Amino acid sequence: MIWWIYNFIFPIVFLFLLPHYLMRMLRRGGYARDFSQRFGCYGRAESELLDAPGQPIWIQAVSVGELSIALSFMDELRRREPGIRFVLTTNTSTGHALALQKVHAPDVTLYFPMDVPLVMRRALRRIRPAIVVLIENEMWPNLIRTAEKRGIPTIMVNGRISENSFKGYRKIRFITRDLLPRIRWFCVQSAADRDRLLYLGAPPEKVEITGSAKYDLPATPPTAVVRAQNVLAKLRPADRRLILVGGSTWPGEEDFLADLYGTAKAQHPELLLVLVPRHAERREAVLEVLRARNLSVVQRSQFPDDASPPAQPPDVLLVDTTGELRGFYANADLVFVGKSLTEVGGQNPIEPARDGKPIVVGPHMENFRVIAADFTAARAWIQARDADDLRSHLLRLLDNAPERARLGEAAAALVARSAGATSHMSERILALKNR
Repeated sequence: MIWWIYNFIFPIVFLFLLPHYLMRMLRRGGYARDFSQRFGCYGRAESELLDAPGQPIWIQAVSVGELSIALSFMDELRRREPGIRFVLTTNTSTGHALALQKVHAPDVTLYFPMDVPLVMRRALRRIRPAIVVLIENEMWPNLIRTAEKRGIPTIMVNGRISENSFKGYRKIRFITRDLLPRIRWFCVQSAADRDRLLYLGAPPEKVEITGSAKYDLPATPPTAVVRAQNVLAKLRPADRRLILVGGSTWPGEEDFLADLYGTAKAQHPELLLVLVPRHAERREAVLEVLRARNLSVVQRSQFPDDASPPAQPPDVLLVDTTGELRGFYANADLVFVGKSLTEVGGQNPIEPARDGKPIVVGPHMENFRVIAADFTAARAWIQARDADDLRSHLLRLLDNAPERARLGEAAAALVARSAGATSHMSERILALKNR
């Protein structure tokens, strides 16, 4: 009865939201080209890879943040078991686009199929996975149930249930109590995540606290560092520049940083603001914000690697491309991590921390509560109370190179001593796969 209700309601909700998704396809691009994959239908190129001998590991990573974790697992699993193949699925166009850049044959990148019985049966029949790996809190009922019926184990790795997610899951506990026992193993980040999963119905003997795989982020590729470095060198001489990076910013945060730049420039004429919006397709909206303040802008999409330096140094570099954030983080003197001031949830601070950068965030880091607590306890960042407090901290740090250095060293040390979860969870994955 439970599953009849879910499978009745889900398509109705999907059809209700379909116009919204279609509009987003038109606005963002990228969804439409492979839309048939959402129904478990694959083109020739994908089919040839899926038809290769052996059973792959299917890893589901909803978007960009989860993708970085998935790539780390793929590297570690392949190190332990050379020759293994992967099918990587994502839900978003940005995640899909980045995965296509990072994942190559014999592995294959697909959009996650719609979670209805017919589609999931078709997808599992074509993918033929040895195991399904769910990153963080990806609990898709028909995927899990259909995999169980086919004898395919599922495992949740780097599991987390945020406070906001928990509020939603509690309302459908009648579903989760039946669903969660069907998952073979749970590797979760913290005791709070474990307790929430137990409340929702996970068997205690299947839940293990392993820490966060986000700390196992690999070093920024040297090519990405050098590429960003070369771009910045054309905009500001290396000995006369101060770089403030706003990473994964959301609407309203660009306004804040643009105003801050206007204030700071008088004291720091060498300052360059690098804005990397969370969604590159917002470039026009961000440009309007910058132009309204009479700031000169260079767009990364219109400034290729072989471009000549502009006649005048710009105020702002707008990185309206995908997959370049870490390279610019690595060249920053100071970092603001977005979705923490005007939006709720936050973004991953470990990327700049891994490179030893001083980090400031806003008050909203709800999706990273455990990591936020780690950073606060280690004095490895500054979390502002509100916009005024954020402005004060950023302006102060622009004036204080020794404090920036201390924060960066503390951040890098925290990441180094918190690493290792990916290795342990990879052992669990292979144990289930090869059982």
